[in-house]
Amino acid sequence: MADMSTDVSTDTPRTRIRGLSQAAGAMFLVGTLAGVAGVIQDYPLYGGQALRYLLAAAVLLAVTRLIGLRAARLTVREGALLAALSLFGLVIFNVCVIEATRRGGPALVGTVLGTVPLALALLGGRPSPRVLGAAAVVVAGATLATGLGSGDLPGLMWSLGALFCEVCFSLLAIPLLPKLGAVRVSAYSAALAVPLLAVTGLLLDGTAMLRVPTLPEALGLGYQSVVVTTVAFFLWYDALPRIGAATAGLFAGLIPVGAIATGAVLGLGTPSVPDLLGAALVVAGIVIGLSAAGPPATAAGSPAAGGRQPAAGAGSPAAPASSPATGASARRSP
Repeated sequence: MADMSTDVSTDTPRTRIRGLSQAAGAMFLVGTLAGVAGVIQDYPLYGGQALRYLLAAAVLLAVTRLIGLRAARLTVREGALLAALSLFGLVIFNVCVIEATRRGGPALVGTVLGTVPLALALLGGRPSPRVLGAAAVVVAGATLATGLGSGDLPGLMWSLGALFCEVCFSLLAIPLLPKLGAVRVSAYSAALAVPLLAVTGLLLDGTAMLRVPTLPEALGLGYQSVVVTTVAFFLWYDALPRIGAATAGLFAGLIPVGAIATGAVLGLGTPSVPDLLGAALVVAGIVIGLSAAGPPATAAGSPAAGGRQPAAGAGSPAAPASSPATGASARRSP
């Protein structure tokens, strides 16, 4: 797994604020998936996900052409990292979430995924006690907002697999972002996920993996593809080099908050007192974590958008422990 200290943060407060806003927006959008889950629940799962990533890849590849990004030549190592990112962060992640939901319900997998901030803080090198405390508060809030499910041991194991893949989704992208930038990492990983999901669907569902969707299903799959995949992927990958892995990871606690807000807006349910308390804890943990973060390190150029190679020595692993991302190094993760 990639060393979290190899990435680079940018050099201005404005850029850092942009990264914080993007990380928050990305995780909130991921949480809105709950609002469309009921619409597409009867559509073949793997075929639907293959269609989702196919459309997302088409949009993202079109964007790369429009903004003048050429196809990148990858080294063997970079190709392997990209393939692993797509396999673990997209394909196997979806399989784990699907199976965990079937066995333990969405509450169980949601609760386990709520530990992403803590996992990233622990993997970030030498996190300060304040950062660990902030991550623990976010985890507690996400758990309270999601609710502990009544799943069995297989459901828990699938959920832990989803947690591992969610961490891979971020960490495996870190070495790729300086060269490729957020748009191409998102586009290439989504494109690679399509044949992998298609093969899985054929093996498990045969020709039944695809059918003509109803209008609500088409709208739901389109939302997943354009908003949750295309937009959220770019926001997340663009944020990582700006604010660092552990800081960005705190915003994973907004996933259940996004689900609560979407449910309320769509009339799917009124938030309960535990929902609201959990959301408040998540926000408090994020504030604590951000207050513990030091100023971002100076870099020669941001790898997030244009893919320029950073200056040597930036993001040193010997950075102060008070930084949640080992010297504001970036972490890269749907």
